[in-house]
Amino acid sequence: MTPSDSSESPSGSTSDAPSGAGDTVLDVRAATKDFGDGLGLTEVDLAVHGGEVVMLVGPNGAGKSTLLGLVGGLVEPTEGEILVAGSPAGSEHARAACSSIPDTPALYPDLSVREHLEYVAGMHGVADWEDYAEDLLDMFALIDRADDLPSRFSRGMRQKTALCTALVRPFTLLCIDEPFAGLDRPAQEALLEVIAEVAEQGAAVVVSTHQQDLLAVATRCVGLRDGQVIHDGEVSAEVVRTLVEG
Repeated sequence: MTPSDSSESPSGSTSDAPSGAGDTVLDVRAATKDFGDGLGLTEVDLAVHGGEVVMLVGPNGAGKSTLLGLVGGLVEPTEGEILVAGSPAGSEHARAACSSIPDTPALYPDLSVREHLEYVAGMHGVADWEDYAEDLLDMFALIDRADDLPSRFSRGMRQKTALCTALVRPFTLLCIDEPFAGLDRPAQEALLEVIAEVAEQGAAVVVSTHQQDLLAVATRCVGLRDGQVIHDGEVSAEVVRTLVEG
């Protein structure tokens, strides 16, 4: 369930589905971020492949948002290297390959929900975006609010808008920071369905959340504590609980 792309996708494919299933989509090599306050990341190594759904967990201040910020090119590493689809994070190619949704989504105050989707689809050269956009709006129960300004929405409604905006464009890596916050139950179920579907089509997905529902589709768990990876592998309710509680 991805839009068609009138130009080359980040990996060079013109097919509807993200390419690169099984390939290394995200490669984090000894990434360090020193904010000077004891917070950040220390020599994090992480490789994520196409088709994986990685559940990123850890207590508050563990470095989860920092890691996603580095991957999305929003934060510069102090040391180390981060490659997205083979290119340095933050580069034009990497930004084209990675669709990110931060914990507090940035939306344009003067654009309606539908105009957000049109703008993002056009920016990424997506052809015939309208039908897919309508599917997303319907899935997240935004059809009746599509012509309204999300700046007037509740947090949950803004989160739905951000999800639709991130999904309407092509990508090989999807990063989402605390996506379930403020979502009603139907929207949470819709998000799980979309995550499973884009992973099946070959995209890599990294989700920072403590929400146990993600266990239904997650294939791997990465745990952070004090800016370091302390777990990379099995995903289960017990593992997540231990990593979050410390």
